[in-house]
Amino acid sequence: MLFSSVTFIAFFLPLFLAAYYLVPKRFTQARNAVLLLFSVVFYAWGGVGYLALIFASIAINYLAGLLLGIPKAKGARRAVLVVCVVCNLALLGVFKYANFATATLASWGFPVAVTSIALPIGISFYTFQGLSYVFDVYKGDAASAKNPLTVALYISLFPQLVAGPIVRYTDVERELTARTYSSAEFASGAVRFAMGFGKKLILANAIGEIADAAFSRTGTASLSAPLAWLGAIAFSFQIYFDFSSYSDMAIGLGRMIGFHFNENFDYPYISASVTEFWRRWHISLSSWFRDYVYIPLGGNRRGVPRQIFNLFVVWALTGMWHGANWTFIVWGLYYGVLLIVEKFVLGKALDKIPRAIRHIVTLFLVVIGWVLFRSETLGGAWTYIRAMFGFGGAGVSEFVYLLREYAPELVISVFAALPLKKWALSRIERGGKSPAWAQIAVCAMALAVFALAYMKLVSGSFMPFIYFQF
Repeated sequence: MLFSSVTFIAFFLPLFLAAYYLVPKRFTQARNAVLLLFSVVFYAWGGVGYLALIFASIAINYLAGLLLGIPKAKGARRAVLVVCVVCNLALLGVFKYANFATATLASWGFPVAVTSIALPIGISFYTFQGLSYVFDVYKGDAASAKNPLTVALYISLFPQLVAGPIVRYTDVERELTARTYSSAEFASGAVRFAMGFGKKLILANAIGEIADAAFSRTGTASLSAPLAWLGAIAFSFQIYFDFSSYSDMAIGLGRMIGFHFNENFDYPYISASVTEFWRRWHISLSSWFRDYVYIPLGGNRRGVPRQIFNLFVVWALTGMWHGANWTFIVWGLYYGVLLIVEKFVLGKALDKIPRAIRHIVTLFLVVIGWVLFRSETLGGAWTYIRAMFGFGGAGVSEFVYLLREYAPELVISVFAALPLKKWALSRIERGGKSPAWAQIAVCAMALAVFALAYMKLVSGSFMPFIYFQF
């Protein structure tokens, strides 16, 4: 079930909120039971068979956390951790990477049968979330949860279950057992949800049609350089609005029920370096790999060669996390190379280049990277990139048509990718709390955006969601 669906907006969400708030707020465990029940229904909507997998993930991580909470020798604790990690990665490996592995081996001539295993919804997100709980308990940053329903709720919490952000257990540990509520927080969450809903329906879906039109011409005479660039830029906007809108809706829903999830995007397209871009893009994933992979591998504490090796490992894994395809792996390594060049080749010289130039170069590199991410094969990516530089088809008729047809959405996308909202709010709140007129205006705008987006929802059929596959 998607947040941007009639089923969720018209039925699931109203029923959930009614059931949740019919329980008096002092009965936190009863509200947790309601939340867990609806989370299970939400996940089962995509396939009841997937429930066994998420229940297995919950059981593995709960038992590991329970064992790690019992005082024992360091070696025994490490053994528990290793077994837990292996079990989690085994589930992820079988259901997400078996098809890719067998197909690759078969293409290399090995006598293996190619599997065809359906990808469970959100498996990458809840696997990493469960692992973060076990890692934090192992390090002593979080207490072991004695109640299995606490771990079940943490891993299956529906607002961020299928597409993040990846929520650390330490960030919501207290709120899982004791939450505070206020009408102001609920209203703030509703506004955030409405704006994210509008971002998805009004911008991401429309811009996605440009990207699909361009990428479907890969390798044909109709993919001219202008169309290729338009498609690549459109996909850059689409994936940002598509994913950040889900994070907005998840954060908004969390606030509406007493949870506070960290921000997952911070206007990444204003970045002036690739390093800065990844500090602003999918923040929860970047920080997860930093804290649970890069630093345990040694980070930057064991010399430059080891640091470079650690960066390559992290970025290869980042690419693999996004999908079982060589395009994702090469996309991850592409960023690994760029980050290493920025850190060890350019170094402080990068800061001496005017920010405007660094910004343009960064956007250029990011757009090229998104071509790798969007393409189905490495050969298709190379063909598309060649077309961007004039080694493709000719003609500009489709480019002109798409530019005219989607001009309003493209212009709005440019402004929506800039921190104009943050700037306006900071100006309004300069003297303290925002005045009543500003709060009313924000609510009215959110309501208008939501109404327009809902009209698009009930009248349209183009409803892609890129990160749903991860």
